[in-house]
Amino acid sequence: MKIGNVTLSDYAALAPMAGVADRAFRELCMSFGASYCVSEMVSSKGIAYSSKKSAELMVIGEREHPCAVQLFGTEPVTLADAARFSLGFSPDVIDINMGCPAPKISGSGSGAALMKDPCLCGEIVRAVSSAVSIPVTVKIRSGFDDEHINAVEVAKIAEKNGAQAVTVHGRTRNQFYSPPVNYDIIKAVKEALSIPVIANGDIVDAKTAAFVYEYTGCDHLMIGRGALGNPWIFKEINTFFETGGIVPKPDIDERCEVLLRHISAIVRYKGERVGMREARKHTAYYLKGFKNAAKLRNAAFSMETLDDLKRLISMIK
Repeated sequence: MKIGNVTLSDYAALAPMAGVADRAFRELCMSFGASYCVSEMVSSKGIAYSSKKSAELMVIGEREHPCAVQLFGTEPVTLADAARFSLGFSPDVIDINMGCPAPKISGSGSGAALMKDPCLCGEIVRAVSSAVSIPVTVKIRSGFDDEHINAVEVAKIAEKNGAQAVTVHGRTRNQFYSPPVNYDIIKAVKEALSIPVIANGDIVDAKTAAFVYEYTGCDHLMIGRGALGNPWIFKEINTFFETGGIVPKPDIDERCEVLLRHISAIVRYKGERVGMREARKHTAYYLKGFKNAAKLRNAAFSMETLDDLKRLISMIK
């Protein structure tokens, strides 16, 4: 699949996830075959006010390309300015967040709340597309609530105003991450657009990936929560699509090795104090299904140093 002049060579991309899809996790997932990754969402107002934290979220490593910087906000001019600023970090794509359900984001009119104003969505896409020379994409949901399922309308407006791909999460803002995804709305968006459509939501393994790909007719897939503690999912999907084969699940040794590799990278980029606090949630994901997982998770949430993690791993083995 191509997003403008950017070619995605594999089958599934890593979704933007605030507090999770940081540089360390993006690099890890790319090493396991993710075709593309997207930064944690960056506040356009934060960039306007010279927020150091917002700018840090735009840092992209050499091993992450192709990678998009995702922006959120409500003001077309501010978003366009933030998009221009992001070019200093060499993203391949600019993605506009119109799908985040978090109250802190949608409550301020950003994220999924933008879908209540399709005209504003169009103005934002047009402003950002006009501001940068790289492709612009949009991530949306099926709608804001069950009474306003307007993904097709918003996607068509985005395409008309310059978007070069649209990612659709098949739930409304009010549904957050349950009940099951409505793949019919993703299919409808695909049928309505001429630009690529990326399907997102409840893709947890190769078989669900194949089902979503076939059912919706989408051009590409995006994996979010299915990759948590499970970066192997990209290798699994690529292998299944290319050969029909099933990749064996990683054994305990491999899971522990990748866990240590992941957390070591977080510490390297953020320092031990901050990194190890963030590492706790990631470690809990990796521990899912382990014997005595509850006890191990309790130990994980008290980790302060990388040596604490190594001791935890020795308990597992």
